Amino acid sequence: MAKKSKFYVVWQGKQPGIHKTWIACKKAIEGYKGAEYKSFENFTLAQKAFNGNYADFKGKKKGESLLSSQELLKIGQPNYHSISVDAASSGNPGIMEYQGVDTETGKKLFKQGPFPQGTNNIGEFLAIVHGLAFLKERNSDRIIYTDSRTAMSWVRKKNCNTRLPETAKNKDLFDLIGRAVDWLKKNQYSTPITKWETKAWGEVPADFGRK
Repeated sequence: MAKKSKFYVVWQGKQPGIHKTWIACKKAIEGYKGAEYKSFENFTLAQKAFNGNYADFKGKKKGESLLSSQELLKIGQPNYHSISVDAASSGNPGIMEYQGVDTETGKKLFKQGPFPQGTNNIGEFLAIVHGLAFLKERNSDRIIYTDSRTAMSWVRKKNCNTRLPETAKNKDLFDLIGRAVDWLKKNQYSTPITKWETKAWGEVPADFGRK
């Protein structure tokens, strides 16, 4: 089995940033007094860490909360009477897909894609709208969890504010975007769309695990 690649975050060093190999990371910290760095399982986690503070991640093990016990108490536990949605994109743009799952069991409720050309933000937006339609059709009072503030904003504005140009390659995806926007404009819903607290609860249950 091929060894899973890691991403290396350097907060303090000769070259702060996210590095794709240990060799690159080593060059960025070697000889730098007080270097701050750590490896992560995927780029999304690395990016979130780099945008945060080293102290929040130092010494944390896989699966361990990145928050203090007091912060965890304040946030509480997820509402398991919910569905969770997420998207994955191999490149930006790249091959994209999205899905929705039962938050408690992880059972897949819907999935679309892969589409040959899309972005993660588009996928997150479509996943939320798909979730809204899914729950409304079933007259369900469950809530929706997403880890994308951008997608939440787009849904509130009833517009997919992507900069990706429409081409023959992604026409099917843009047709789906059009239907999603049309659904938002024509339908009323009371479903709460809630931000998944990744730092407290780990990756959203709908995560593809390969970002």
